[in-house]
Amino acid sequence: MIRFRTSPSHAWHGTGHARVRHGRLTRASALALAGLLAALAFAGCSSSVPRLAAVFSPTPPPAVQTLAPGASAAGSAFSPTGSLKDACFYCTATTLPDGRVLIAGVFAGAKGDIVASAELYDPKTGTFSPAASMTTARVDQSATLLSDGRVLIAGGYDTKTVSLASAELYDPKTGTFSPTGSMTAARGVPTATQLSDGRVLIAGGYDSTGDMTAGKILTSAELYDPKTGTFSPTGSMTAARLGETATALADGRVLIAGGNDTTGKIFASAELYDPKTGTFSPTGSMTTARGQQSATLLPDGLVLIAGGADSTGPFASTELYDPKTGTFSPAASMTTARVDQSATLLSDGRVLIAGGYDTKGPLASAELYDPKTGTFSSTGSMTTARILPTATALSDGRILIVGGTDGSVTLSSAELYQP
Repeated sequence: MIRFRTSPSHAWHGTGHARVRHGRLTRASALALAGLLAALAFAGCSSSVPRLAAVFSPTPPPAVQTLAPGASAAGSAFSPTGSLKDACFYCTATTLPDGRVLIAGVFAGAKGDIVASAELYDPKTGTFSPAASMTTARVDQSATLLSDGRVLIAGGYDTKTVSLASAELYDPKTGTFSPTGSMTAARGVPTATQLSDGRVLIAGGYDSTGDMTAGKILTSAELYDPKTGTFSPTGSMTAARLGETATALADGRVLIAGGNDTTGKIFASAELYDPKTGTFSPTGSMTTARGQQSATLLPDGLVLIAGGADSTGPFASTELYDPKTGTFSPAASMTTARVDQSATLLSDGRVLIAGGYDTKGPLASAELYDPKTGTFSSTGSMTTARILPTATALSDGRILIVGGTDGSVTLSSAELYQP
């Protein structure tokens, strides 16, 4: 899943001065990375730049029924599984070579503290268990499975909302985290994309020194080499953007698309990173300017761009990027307009789109994109409405959906999708 966050220097869907904490919504936190969700979107957000229109109705959305453990909605392919100890919001979920899933970057306790703890999900037992703690408490980090089975954790924000340059490695063989080289720049919410040669491209992000209103969006990028355990600079993006997606293409290049800048301008533009030259260059623009969209590489090499939002609200529209022509073209629309959803490629080539929110509030609904027919169809609903959940493909083909927020509380619950 590719997620969107930004600095609170402008109002944008899913961002602002509030933070959704475990069990309640609070406006006291300076983290400003998870706020303005649900009915609080854009409320009281100070800004010297243009604000985008609120997308939620002024009245709270109707409550979404959460099913009892072990129960499933009639006709739904979703079913509950074990729950996390802590709330998973802006966390990462990475499937390990042995089939377990590593959850890192969680909020703990009634105050929603940023902690270093991590958990492991075992598909065989359907339960979560504590893992070793990270070397640094962080949230909004990137997590990338390396070719040797280790997981690279990079950047994010610490307990004082300062962007981190530090990185660490999780080794499933020893079950421990250990420091690795630091990035050349501190980055909150960077994109991280594994290249065909095993290196990892870290691009963009937000540089905060603690005052989230005074940070800056980064254009710089760097490469992590697992062989040396070090980061080194590479070319910079053509535009400073947040809320973009980063997708590894079949030919080894990386597609960066959409997002917004510090003025609140939403991009239709896109660019390509070429690891052979170490440079970014413009490619065709999307048919619609959008941020917080999802991007999924399809088996035929095309990239499905779905949903997202601009100042008018969430989109149901989608489009396809063709690396051979370097152009985007309109595709079928989703059954529901949504933003901050998850998107996961299934083993049969279809794409599961789940959750997010529309103009009425958080969504429990899900749908499937079939590249053979080029159409979307409904596929039941999750047991809980979720904004910004993680969605991770398991080795047996099921999809693990974890955490997120229902607009009022952060979630520790999880569920499984059976294709």
